Amino acid sequence: MSERNGRWAAIAASVLAAAAVCVIAPPARAQTLDRVRTTSALKLGYDPDARPFSFDAQGKPDGYAVALCNGIADSLRAQLDLPKLDVEWISLSGEAKVRAIQDGTADLVCAAEPVTLNRRQQVSFSLPIFPSGTGALLSTSAPLALREVLQYGEPSSRPIWRGAPARTILEHKTFSSIAGSTSEGWLTDRIKTFQLAATATLVSDYQQGIERVLDGSSAVLFGDMPLLMDAAARSDSSGNLIVLDRHFTYEPLGLELARGDEDFRLAVDRALSQAYAAPAFRAFFTTWFGPPDDAVVTFFRQTALPE
Repeated sequence: MSERNGRWAAIAASVLAAAAVCVIAPPARAQTLDRVRTTSALKLGYDPDARPFSFDAQGKPDGYAVALCNGIADSLRAQLDLPKLDVEWISLSGEAKVRAIQDGTADLVCAAEPVTLNRRQQVSFSLPIFPSGTGALLSTSAPLALREVLQYGEPSSRPIWRGAPARTILEHKTFSSIAGSTSEGWLTDRIKTFQLAATATLVSDYQQGIERVLDGSSAVLFGDMPLLMDAAARSDSSGNLIVLDRHFTYEPLGLELARGDEDFRLAVDRALSQAYAAPAFRAFFTTWFGPPDDAVVTFFRQTALPE
């Protein structure tokens, strides 16, 4: 084959390869803002069992994340200069919540979702909406030594999970975590890493976890700090429960949206940034979580992006 024919053969092969890619590649998903601008409609998903972030209140969605998303809808209406914007709220739980963005069921999931690298393989996230992390709930009748080991971390200048007396205190205990939460993997890893003779038990929800702590079948319930605090406050036995003032992990929460939809993400982040910077945000936050401490105020001040 001549050099000229060889070049043409290479070009032809490249063209055919490109054509093949075009044939097998799935069609690009319509960008959210384009569809919202055309239809004047927005689909918002929420978890009915993630109080105080999202929950059902007499058949209507309510909660901190839900209120933030209502503000985002108002901002989108203004940003797109729409005379109206119809918001459809979709209740999601379990696998339906996991698949909601990828299936196109919702444009934005307004719940308490930890921003993790594994999850970012499937969805994108807004700016963080809350500085969450793994916390611990115990009975007020729990041994003081156990509370001190978990609360302060280094009794007698020894690391929390190693050596006496910390190890002795933590040995032969049953610890619970919420199934499917990041606390599940964290607890299993801690027990394995430090070779504790302890048992990790999964519970389906916070109520079940609290019941195990109260009846003594679990020494501690590990879960998302704000959800632990809310569940304890709403429990009929709230006076017998304590949530330690310590984060064992740092897990910012965000709103889920489709990957690659940067214009929509920008619009959402603009709305959140403006909300965080507004003077009224402190009162808004207090409605759901009580007055913010200095660390929380700093978190939102640093999270908000300038124009």
